[in-house]
Amino acid sequence: MERTNPDETGTHGVEQHARRDVADNRGVPASAVRAMTTFTAADEEKRRGVRRMKLTATGLLLFVALVYVLAKVASNEGAGTWANYVAAAAEAGMVGALADWFAVTALFRHPLGIPIPHTAIIPNKKDQLGVSLGEFVGENFLSEDVVRQRLRAVGIGSRLGAWLAEPEHADRVTAELSAALRGALTVMRDSDVQAVVGEAITRRADAQEIAPGIGKMLDKIVADGGHKRAVDLIVARAQHWLILHDDEIMDAVQGGAPGWTPRFVDRRVGERVYKELLRFVTEMRDMPSHPARAALDRFLTDFAADLQSDTDTRARVERLKGEVLGRGEVQDLIASAWSAVRSMIVSAAEDERSELRLRVRASLLSLGSRMAVEPRLQAKVDSWVEGAAVYVVTTYRKEITSLITDTVASWDAEHTTRKIEAHIGRDLQFIRINGTVVGSLAGLLIYTVSRGLGA
Repeated sequence: MERTNPDETGTHGVEQHARRDVADNRGVPASAVRAMTTFTAADEEKRRGVRRMKLTATGLLLFVALVYVLAKVASNEGAGTWANYVAAAAEAGMVGALADWFAVTALFRHPLGIPIPHTAIIPNKKDQLGVSLGEFVGENFLSEDVVRQRLRAVGIGSRLGAWLAEPEHADRVTAELSAALRGALTVMRDSDVQAVVGEAITRRADAQEIAPGIGKMLDKIVADGGHKRAVDLIVARAQHWLILHDDEIMDAVQGGAPGWTPRFVDRRVGERVYKELLRFVTEMRDMPSHPARAALDRFLTDFAADLQSDTDTRARVERLKGEVLGRGEVQDLIASAWSAVRSMIVSAAEDERSELRLRVRASLLSLGSRMAVEPRLQAKVDSWVEGAAVYVVTTYRKEITSLITDTVASWDAEHTTRKIEAHIGRDLQFIRINGTVVGSLAGLLIYTVSRGLGA
């Protein structure tokens, strides 16, 4: 009665497999089912302890039964009134022992195999007990007030601050964050991210008119003289190019002359044009106050004003912007920016001495130090944690409690009964022992009072 054959393949085995299938369908982990259908070495030791206590309680019952028989025999043979007292005490002890045996046995099975109503409570009411346990946990442990009170008593903000303020803990968190960042960047597909980045940049550029901003920037550059270095560079390069390509320039001038002019005239005109052009560029390079430079400044100033206020100029800039953004080369450039950024971030996350990790570590240490001493920051962190916990328990209370009810429902009734009995059966046997002792004392007291009253 105490052991189950592990090799049995009858109806009970089919029922057990069916219960496991139900457990799988309900999402109950298989480990939770195995925990109640497998007896560990500790469970077997407890079952041996229960059997020893059963033998003790049963032995005490047999002892008082023997005492009762001997007392009755002694009373019938004229041993005196003491035999009646002993018989009364032993008789009441047997009644108490039998009553408590029935009560303890009825928790786990039908006494003597007789299907008496309201017996075998645990196997018959297992699912109802699971539902009641789930409701009890939900009402008393997963309520908003209980969660807030418990978390507030813990003081998560101050504890977390003191923990983060330790350098080794900050190093650990930094390493974990770096690993998480590397993992996230690794699993993300470049094509998807590139498409999102390209779309975001293009959408933002389309939504934002750039001409006024360019006009303001150009106006500021001209006012500060920031364009002069660019002009110097362009003029110097132009002068150098003219020197290197003098023949090409003169040939181009001669090629544009009318066909009826003599060639020597075209040659002289080409040379004259080249020399004047070279002189103009050289003077513009060497004279910061050259009229052409002033004319360029006025042009840039007027163009900056048109970018900010002229409707036609702004419209042309927007069309140009759209044409540039629509080119495949520009889209490829935008998309390739993600690859460069990802590689940079991954490299920084892997390097323990990178600026990224050093800054994260310093920020964590600073945050921990502040949280450890600033009540306002602690209260804010506690409020965030409480709010998150309350949201979880109030939103998913049914799912949390269903884990209890479904797990209990997935357990096999017989194995569950045996395991519960192994854990609490030893203490329950003391009820039988106490019932025998208390019954004997009560019987002795009642018989004594009855004799004293002359009953």
